[in-house]
Amino acid sequence: MKNFHFMPNKDSKLELNPAGKAYLRKMGNPFIFWWGMLFKLPSAVFWKLKVKTLTLEKCEVTIPYFWRTQNPFKSIYFAALAGAGELSTGLLCQLALAGKGKFSMLVVDFKAEYTKKADQKITFTCEQGLELNQLIEQLEVGETDQLCMVTKGRNEDGDLVAQFFITWSFKRKS
Repeated sequence: MKNFHFMPNKDSKLELNPAGKAYLRKMGNPFIFWWGMLFKLPSAVFWKLKVKTLTLEKCEVTIPYFWRTQNPFKSIYFAALAGAGELSTGLLCQLALAGKGKFSMLVVDFKAEYTKKADQKITFTCEQGLELNQLIEQLEVGETDQLCMVTKGRNEDGDLVAQFFITWSFKRKS
């Protein structure tokens, strides 16, 4: 995948375990990503969502502006934007959980703010990887906790188009 970044920053205090490294390799391979999304999240394939960056600290997902994502008002359909936003947080969650035992995760709340017409490619960025990893590390078996993750969608000019507040619930299983 062109321009796909999948290594932690030099300043990161976190290290990837082998399962995390394997997850990054899978998400960095366009063929494996496409097949995974086809079976687990087919709308991501239909909308042509792409992972631009995935590190322990942040995730960036792009959604193009074209006929599959377009609504009758010549902008990207709000649900397609929401799907890209959720994916930018969900991939970060999956990476944080990789190799750390059995967990369940679920979106328990979703809030959206749309601020500008989405009439070009939009990139959603979530930068809460460190906070997420700290939450996951402190969970004991049977415990549940939640994290509200913020992802911001910007157009190619850098203007904020949408911002989503996605609350994920995590439970460590035995």
